[in-house]
Amino acid sequence: MHSDKPVKLILDDGTVFEGKSFGSETAKAGEVVFNTAMVGYTESLTDPSYIGQILVVTFPLIGNYGVPDDTFTDGISDFYESEKVQVSGLIVSNYSHEYSHWNAKKSLGDWLKEYDVPGIYGIDTRELTKILREKGSMKGKIVFTDDNEIDFYDPNLENQVAIASCKEVLTYGSGSKKVLLVDCGVKHNIIRSLLKRDVTVIRVPWDYDFNQLEWDGLFISNGPGNPDLCEETVKNIRKAMEGDKPICGICMGNQLLSKAGGATIYKLKYGHRSHNQPVKMVDSSQCFITSQNHGFAVANSSLGTDWEPLFINLNDGTNEGIRHKTKPFFSAQFHPEAASGPTDTGFLFDLFVDKL
Repeated sequence: MHSDKPVKLILDDGTVFEGKSFGSETAKAGEVVFNTAMVGYTESLTDPSYIGQILVVTFPLIGNYGVPDDTFTDGISDFYESEKVQVSGLIVSNYSHEYSHWNAKKSLGDWLKEYDVPGIYGIDTRELTKILREKGSMKGKIVFTDDNEIDFYDPNLENQVAIASCKEVLTYGSGSKKVLLVDCGVKHNIIRSLLKRDVTVIRVPWDYDFNQLEWDGLFISNGPGNPDLCEETVKNIRKAMEGDKPICGICMGNQLLSKAGGATIYKLKYGHRSHNQPVKMVDSSQCFITSQNHGFAVANSSLGTDWEPLFINLNDGTNEGIRHKTKPFFSAQFHPEAASGPTDTGFLFDLFVDKL
């Protein structure tokens, strides 16, 4: 029997869930969101797009395959999507204290403790998810000793991209073509996916004036938080759009490219976070199952006359990508690099690299 410490999740509407701790015994606050994926918690927890958020995993059993080692090759994690656990907290229904997997080096609970991240199990995640679907993503806090142990926190009021981004220019690979990667909180599998296509990747901070560098194509990464707080990036993208070099964006990159093109962004009620989001390519019968993690979306009606939607979400009709009508600029709101999730749309990297 495990005698884990009692812990509470308190939502800003006053709802309280009581569970037991399996991570760090540290009070944390953030935006409570849910992900419906069955597997991939290692990748999700290290995805910088989750910075400032308390993640609810709807699949009922979590932790049974442990966590792989935190090894790196040439500055890129071998198994994670960034350098560390990024979420503010993790909420699950049943936690497996015992784990078994050929690649596991530690338990999920021990891993969370390493990065001072609390984890709760014994929560009715079905009821919690119903609340979030009906009322929308909410502020929440994880407390151990007192309900007022920590204040509520809204990560969308602070520039999370500035927190997630690298602080210096980094270079990967030695391909003949140079891809300028704007790091808004990039997942490492985006870098891996580009390097597989034999390019040199130059990774720069979110507010870096990349137009002063030489490059063959511009790639704008995923990232956390509110895209309206990234005006510096938008200005730099807008300047790059005066030329004809290829530009591609993923997730946050889709929203920032759209803003540079004049479109507006709005917050979704509870976002898209799963492995099974169906999208359709506009003016085509092609449909794809995609991995997604975002809480904001592009307003299709606000796209300028030079732009058009590239993909549409088949569940709710929201924008899933845009393209320029005459220049080689396009983006996807979903994650073609998956990690974790389906790899149906990996061809988008080929489309970008072929344009270089």
